Amino acid sequence: MTAVEEVDVSDELIEDFRRDGFVVVPGLLSADEVRRYGSAVDEAVTRRSRHDTRALGEKSRYEQSFTQCQNLWEDSPDVRPLSFHPRIAGTAARLLGVDVVRLWHDQALYKEPGGRETDPHQDQPYWPIVETNTVTAWIPFDGSTLDNGAMGYLPGSHRLGVREFVNIFFGQPEDPLAREELAGIEPVWVEVPAGSVAFHHGLTFHLARPNATGTVRRVHTAIFFADGSTRGEGKFPHPSVERPGIPMGGVIESDVTPLAWPLPAGVLPPAPAEPIG
Repeated sequence: MTAVEEVDVSDELIEDFRRDGFVVVPGLLSADEVRRYGSAVDEAVTRRSRHDTRALGEKSRYEQSFTQCQNLWEDSPDVRPLSFHPRIAGTAARLLGVDVVRLWHDQALYKEPGGRETDPHQDQPYWPIVETNTVTAWIPFDGSTLDNGAMGYLPGSHRLGVREFVNIFFGQPEDPLAREELAGIEPVWVEVPAGSVAFHHGLTFHLARPNATGTVRRVHTAIFFADGSTRGEGKFPHPSVERPGIPMGGVIESDVTPLAWPLPAGVLPPAPAEPIG
């Protein structure tokens, strides 16, 4: 078996993540990888959205925040090495303090020029996972800036015991930042250079600024969760557990949510037996 690539994450970055619920890890991708993977995700997003000819103003409030394409790793072989990149998945495991992580799903989040802000929310309430050992890797191919849609995080909000479903998909959502538990916590806006990756915990409240530039804010994300996590209740059916038929309370393990770390160097999970619909 080929050796697993070693991943080195400083104790300071781990401490920052566990205290604040987010952290930027510099230099996880080379300039060549950023270029190559950015092109691969561009092609996948273009293919997935080729039939949508609507102008930005014709889209729903949610869709005006970004174009979202999930599970690109399944039908875009050139994207798969990014979603399972050993330095990214390995960093996720180190930040969570676990030995093994699985991919929940990946997704492109492309915020068009003029795209509106992303409403504040937590990610975890959208996922029917009982445990909260979850983290999202947020990968901006051109870097994120305050002008093009940088993310803002409420530091320490993952430690407040709040797990609130915010319906950002339909209509005008309630503002979760008005909760008493979040009083006095201001978003920290974070600009992420290309090649660096921002990680945020599944319970960290976050939001994003509008894109006031003339170019798309190109971001790919990969969501990781601790191996051994189990299925819980969810507001809506979720394909990560519905497709493989994971029962309530069952361990979430299938070819839809494959192991992401550790993997032998150069080995990538195959696409699920049942292709994405």
